[in-house]
Amino acid sequence: MSKKLVAYFSASGITKSAAEKLAGEIGADLFEIVPERPYSKADLNWQDSRSRSSVEMKDRNARPGISSKVGDMAQYDVVFVGFPIWWYREPSIIDTFMEAYDYSGKTVVPFATSGGSGLGEAPANMAKLAAGAKVENGKRFAASVSSQELKTWAEQYQ
Repeated sequence: MSKKLVAYFSASGITKSAAEKLAGEIGADLFEIVPERPYSKADLNWQDSRSRSSVEMKDRNARPGISSKVGDMAQYDVVFVGFPIWWYREPSIIDTFMEAYDYSGKTVVPFATSGGSGLGEAPANMAKLAAGAKVENGKRFAASVSSQELKTWAEQYQ
């Protein structure tokens, strides 16, 4: 049986809820990707082209800082990476997370929360940032996702 990590970034708490359910169901360690500078409500206003999230998502090289690191990434075989969908892909802070570690030989499984948008470019983007990893296509879940649905889905990666 592989050692698993569920790492997640949550702007509103929805992804956090899904990540906690997933980790609990599959017996994985849990790591929250916390920005060095928290996002305010104004920062997250996707309708304001000058908001922090809008500016970051327009700049493919944006790498928001993360306040802590996974203690020993080498111990994990499977890393589930959760996030809300922003502009049809992963938030830039996920790119920061992906570039921070060596994923060689690991399986990386994206999962996202969204009211309707799919994962879009996220798996392909993440694969480019995780050289040597097998990056799966992952899945999008609604806010109401059940623990059982997450468990059933994740079983294919164990």
